[in-house]
Amino acid sequence: MRGLRWALTVVLSAGVLALLVAGCGGAGGGGESGGGGGGSVKIVSDLPLQGANRAQTISMVNAIRLAIDQRGGKVAGLKIEYESLDDATAQSGQWDEGKCAENAQQAAQDEEIVGWIGPFNSGCAAVEIPILNEAGLVMISPANTYVGLTKEGGEPDEPDKYYPTGQRNYTRVIPADDKQGRLAAVLMREEGVRTVFILDDRETYGKGLADQVQKSAEEFGIEVVGRQGIDGSASNYRGLMNRVREANPDAIYFGGIIENNAGQLVRDKVGAGMPNDEVLFIGPDGIFVDTFIEQAGDAAEGAYVTFGGIPPERLGERGQRFIEEYNAKYPDDPIQAYTAYAYEAANVLLDAIERAQKADGEVNRENVLREVFATENYKGVLGTWSFDENGDTTLTKLSVQRVQNGEFKLDRVLDVSR
Repeated sequence: MRGLRWALTVVLSAGVLALLVAGCGGAGGGGESGGGGGGSVKIVSDLPLQGANRAQTISMVNAIRLAIDQRGGKVAGLKIEYESLDDATAQSGQWDEGKCAENAQQAAQDEEIVGWIGPFNSGCAAVEIPILNEAGLVMISPANTYVGLTKEGGEPDEPDKYYPTGQRNYTRVIPADDKQGRLAAVLMREEGVRTVFILDDRETYGKGLADQVQKSAEEFGIEVVGRQGIDGSASNYRGLMNRVREANPDAIYFGGIIENNAGQLVRDKVGAGMPNDEVLFIGPDGIFVDTFIEQAGDAAEGAYVTFGGIPPERLGERGQRFIEEYNAKYPDDPIQAYTAYAYEAANVLLDAIERAQKADGEVNRENVLREVFATENYKGVLGTWSFDENGDTTLTKLSVQRVQNGEFKLDRVLDVSR
């Protein structure tokens, strides 16, 4: 997903990043460092454990712990040490670019760490990838969806600016926003939408996803009758929604995150005389949290939300076994949308560590990175898939939720492969 606040001030140049990592004692060019010389190796996760997404991310930490526990805490005879990092602050209630940089720099310094699960927010990834790239530390994100992290389709200098060494170290187990943008356009086409007004929260995730929606909508012959960024801290959007109503759209698409006032936005949409059964409201997985329904109240009824994956109840046999085992171990922390994706990321990393140990007789950052990128025809809880040359998953099934009777309900699952 997920919530990307743009962080150009922290996405430092390659040269500055090199100094930062060196100052932390990191292993410059990266590949040679890493644990495994003794009887244990260390992995970490980096997620926002405070704020609106806390229930989501706590379930993800639980899933990672479950993956480790199911192997008896060991892989190929090596003890797995796990540390959960928090990239949020109490003050902001969400991910913080300074915390993201700090966590990445500390991990770069700790040579025992051979794998990184996360982050949750793509804006945080934009900060962390260059730092961890310099350190040669492989990353597997369960939730990042911004296109420019791995391939063209974002800003002109992306994705190259994130990889100062010239070697990729970042992967993700969830499809990128070119797929989710297409999903929103397919949904509009299936619902008979001919015109759409597109809004975004002016942040990288939201604007980038809105760009993808606009591109796909135009490919399908859907007319974009307006496009505007919003102030995520505004007290209301009544004036904006009056202007949107004048454009007479069949649908309104919002690209953004829950922290940027999505609930108030849909309240004012409905209040301006555009109920969701007449003018569709469609948002992304950045607002796929119960907080959206709480903020919007009755105005959320009928709203559509796309998700860059499939919900737990639609997972296959392996996924259903995972759900049973998770619920038995963590009955007080319900499974969330990204729980299975964190579990998958953890198992991909653990399997890579095992292959590295068996192939080389030791585990280090270099061979774990190699083995993660070699993941092919992986049979996991999400299905059978591979990483492509960019580090993206080959999965193409995504889903749409709709708010019904005050709850998110699965509306449809679509394959958006081109």
